[in-house]
Amino acid sequence: MSAPSLSHRRRYRRLAALALLLAAPAATAAAQAPDTAALAGVRGEALQQIVDAERKFVALAEAMPAEKYSWRPAAGVRSVSEVYMHMVGANYLIPGMAGVKPAAGVTLTRDMETRVTDKAQVVDMLKKSFAYLRQGVREVPDDQLDAAVRLFGRPATKRGVLVAIATHAHEHLGQSIAYARMNGVVPPWSRGPDAAAGGDR
Repeated sequence: MSAPSLSHRRRYRRLAALALLLAAPAATAAAQAPDTAALAGVRGEALQQIVDAERKFVALAEAMPAEKYSWRPAAGVRSVSEVYMHMVGANYLIPGMAGVKPAAGVTLTRDMETRVTDKAQVVDMLKKSFAYLRQGVREVPDDQLDAAVRLFGRPATKRGVLVAIATHAHEHLGQSIAYARMNGVVPPWSRGPDAAAGGDR
């Protein structure tokens, strides 16, 4: 058999590079969230959504310059740091509505969103709150998902709380993406290998 021509070798290299490019996002996600596969059903699905939001929230919080943390699109609207701290508060608060025990040593205050503005502190609290949230999802037993609870004063189930947690995270992720774009910050996952799979958002 004759050796492959130069054009064929170039085609093989391009295909191999494309395969690596498309595989990178999945490999990255698996490396960052190796425990998601251990949960099946709605808890596993909720956890996957939470891990995705966590990865992007932390990436944005780290990419936003510290001087932009006080930026807000209009008066009376949450600033950059206030959105991140709102997520911190929600991550610690909402799981309790599904019966998850409060985080030890964490005290939520009404002024937390406006009081904590330092970038390093915000990023640290954001990471810790998502770690608590992920563990909280694991602590809700499958056989209690239909249990009746109150979600912000309304009738719900523990399953509904998990859904609310995931949708709330992505709601404010979208807000944070808009904030970043308005300040000239490109979401990190929109650059490099992740952009091929997820698009530029």
